[in-house]
Amino acid sequence: MRFRLTYLILALSLVIISCDSQNNKSQLIIFHAGSLSVPFKDITTEFNKQHPEIEIISEAAGSRQCARKITDLHRKCDIMASADYKVIDNLLIPEYASWNIKFAGNEMAVVFHDKSRLKDSINTENWYHILQKPEVIYGRSNPDFDPCGYRTVLTCKLAEDVYNIPGLSETLLQKDNNYIRPKEVDLIGLLETDVIDYLFLYKSVAIQHKLDYIVLPDSINLKNPKLDEFYATATVDISGKKPGETITRKGEAMIYGVTIPNNAPNTDNAIMFMEFLLSKNEGVKIMEANGQNSLVPSLSITYENIPGLLKKYALDK
Repeated sequence: MRFRLTYLILALSLVIISCDSQNNKSQLIIFHAGSLSVPFKDITTEFNKQHPEIEIISEAAGSRQCARKITDLHRKCDIMASADYKVIDNLLIPEYASWNIKFAGNEMAVVFHDKSRLKDSINTENWYHILQKPEVIYGRSNPDFDPCGYRTVLTCKLAEDVYNIPGLSETLLQKDNNYIRPKEVDLIGLLETDVIDYLFLYKSVAIQHKLDYIVLPDSINLKNPKLDEFYATATVDISGKKPGETITRKGEAMIYGVTIPNNAPNTDNAIMFMEFLLSKNEGVKIMEANGQNSLVPSLSITYENIPGLLKKYALDK
């Protein structure tokens, strides 16, 4: 009887200690673009090895959806990482965030897999012919929700100019609209289950998911900052901050942005994570291993507002 009582007291003590340990854990809430899902999973795993006391809660969505969780739903988060730095500039600054650090690049690609129709015929020169075939189905993400969606539109418009084929972008963009999804990673499941044959996707995501892809010319893949003047000849209208309002996006090289919102509940944890994310031998190394080139440090028009510990990861204008 005495042994049982001692055992019960010991077990209860362990439960209480365990609960206290869990209660002592602080949090870090991250909203990030769907295309960052794989690298951010790796980054948070490595970060937690150094900071096991921090519970990380990550939510992936289209970058504009991430921003609207903050602006429309008034949800709090500690870090917002966007596939387009201008989502932060246009939708969050100055009311919901004060600064923005550009940290990674990417490029558009046409992605497929081993069961895609006409996969043995498609190449860099004829991809737009293949996508127009009646028997071929392709998917893309919604321009109002996801930067990959409006970058797809811009890529098609640039292709029309580069290949000198009037009406090409309209033909492509009017096809297969039943296969538009909120964010680009939603389309991977449709591809892997043979519902669609191709999709417009970031090259990094194709690499991460071990999918085949067509490398598009720099003149249309939105990769090269030196071609920004030409990219800007293509535009697309997307939803603005308020219902019924629109924003015209000009083409430009892909640049990812990251910020800590003004009302972040765990600012200290957020700054520690940002230092890990933007450090050459830590987060940057993981990003590059997942197919995304680093842009750290880059110019920031909000440099003065960046926290002191993070200024070294940006350049003053």
